[in-house]
Amino acid sequence: MKRLAAPLLIGLVGAAILVALGIWQVQRLEWKRGILTEIETTITADPVPLPAPGAADPEADRYLPVAARGTIAPGELHVLVSRKQQGAGYRIIAPFETEDGRRVLLDRGFVPTEAKAAPRRIGATRITGNLHWPEERGGFTPENDLSDNIWFARDVAAMAEALGTEPLLVVVRTETPQAPGLVPLPVSAVGIPNDHLQYAITWFSLALIWLGMAAIWIRRGHFAKETRA
Repeated sequence: MKRLAAPLLIGLVGAAILVALGIWQVQRLEWKRGILTEIETTITADPVPLPAPGAADPEADRYLPVAARGTIAPGELHVLVSRKQQGAGYRIIAPFETEDGRRVLLDRGFVPTEAKAAPRRIGATRITGNLHWPEERGGFTPENDLSDNIWFARDVAAMAEALGTEPLLVVVRTETPQAPGLVPLPVSAVGIPNDHLQYAITWFSLALIWLGMAAIWIRRGHFAKETRA
């Protein structure tokens, strides 16, 4: 019996730890769902005027819905992206001059690769959208190809410097009048990862495997004892 105590204890303790990790991931899943619901509620709230110059906070005002009237000015930046079922294309980032004389960045949406250099409607426009400070640049992100106007991340500060605007980005939800050929890519909680369910399933599965291995270990030890007897 003493020979079986060690594998039994290891099996139970190991399984308990793995189950605890699975329960923790279930708790994290509920926490993340709450966060995503809060983000979605913020995104779809009634739009408000743009924050005063320098008053926007990248954390407190992330996803803030805004509305403004003004003019889409000449000049644009092209951020390389890819869309499911459509392939590669570009986000079009343009300067937007508000009625009170401010210049901010406007993410107008998506065009396919072949439409990169196509002319686009500019001029008087009414927009709704969400403030955003994307975190798209990582250690493996290529440097922007400024000679061909190809950007690999929406770096708000760098884009503002290039277009002579405030470092404030509005991702368009609606643009009136609508620009032909441009497909808005509004901010959404859909792209925010929530993998805690998969993690929980993994930990619970490992707990079952651990118990199974412990059972095999105990069974072999029991037969070995009977054989020697």
